[in-house]
Amino acid sequence: MSTATADDDNDGPPGDRKMPLIDHLIELRQRLIWSALAFFVAFVVCYVFHKQIFSILVAPMNSLPHPEGRRMIFTAPTEAFFTYVKLAAWGAVCVSFPIIAGQLWKFVAPGLYQNEKSAFLPFLVATPFMFALGAAFLYFLILPYGLQFFASFEIPREAGGAVPIQFEAKMNEYLSFVMALILAFGISFELPVLLVLLCRVGILTPRQLAEKRRYAIVALVTFAAIVTPPDVFSQLALAIPMYVLYEAAIVIARFLEKPEEEEDEDAAAEPASGSTAPAAAAGAQAPKPAAASSQVFEENDFNLAR
Repeated sequence: MSTATADDDNDGPPGDRKMPLIDHLIELRQRLIWSALAFFVAFVVCYVFHKQIFSILVAPMNSLPHPEGRRMIFTAPTEAFFTYVKLAAWGAVCVSFPIIAGQLWKFVAPGLYQNEKSAFLPFLVATPFMFALGAAFLYFLILPYGLQFFASFEIPREAGGAVPIQFEAKMNEYLSFVMALILAFGISFELPVLLVLLCRVGILTPRQLAEKRRYAIVALVTFAAIVTPPDVFSQLALAIPMYVLYEAAIVIARFLEKPEEEEDEDAAAEPASGSTAPAAAAGAQAPKPAAASSQVFEENDFNLAR
C-alpha cells in the first residue's frame, strides 16, 4: 500500500509535491527581484548610451532627400530629457526580456511534465528571435521607404513662390512613432509561434487554419489598422507580412503534425502485435494437456496388465 501511494504521488510534476503556498510566494518574489534587477541594470546601461541608441533609431532619416539639412527639434524644456528616459526604458525592456522570460520559465517549469517542457521550450526560445526579426524587417525595409513617403509632402521653396513646407520631426513624436511600429511589427511576427503552439496543444488544426483563411485576412487587416499609425502605407506594410506568416504557420503546423500521426500509428500497432503473441503462445501450448492425458491412459493400461 505504501509503495503504491508513493508511486501515485510521483506521477505528478516533480515540482508540485505538496509545496506550501509560502514557498511558492518566496520563489515568485525571488524571480521578480532578479527580473527587476535585470531591468534596472539594463536601464542604466541604455541611459548611459542613450545618444548612441537614439542616433541608430534616427539613422533611417538619412534616406530622405537632402539629409545634410535635416534636423530634429524639441519644443518643451523637459522634452529631450524625458525622451531619453523613455528611450532607455524601452531599450531596457528589449535587452532584459530574455532574462525576464528565463525567470518566468524557471518559476513555471517545475510544475510541468517533461513532455510539456519539451513542447513549450522551443516556442519560448523562438519568441525573442521572431520579435527581433520583425523589428529588423521594419528598420531595414519598411521605415526608410515610409519616411520617404511622408517626406514627399514637403513643398520646397523654389516651387513657384509657394510657402515652403519642410519636415522637421519632434524628438518625442518621432520616437513614439518608431517605438509603436517596432512593437507592432515585433508582436505581429509572433503570429506563427502562437498558431503553431495552438496546433501543437490541440486547440487548432492546420486544416482549420486553412479553411478559415478568409476570416483570418479580415482579422489581420483590422489588427494592422489598429496598431499602426493611420495611414495606408503602414497598414499594408504590416498586413502583407502577417498574411505571409499566417501561411507559413500552416505549413509548419502540417510538417509537425505528420511525425505525431506516425507516432500514434506506431503506438496503436504495438498493442495489436503484442496481443497476437500471447495467442500464438497459447496455441502452441494447447496440445500439452492432451499429451498429459494420453500418458495417464498408458499408465492405467500398464497397471491393468500387471
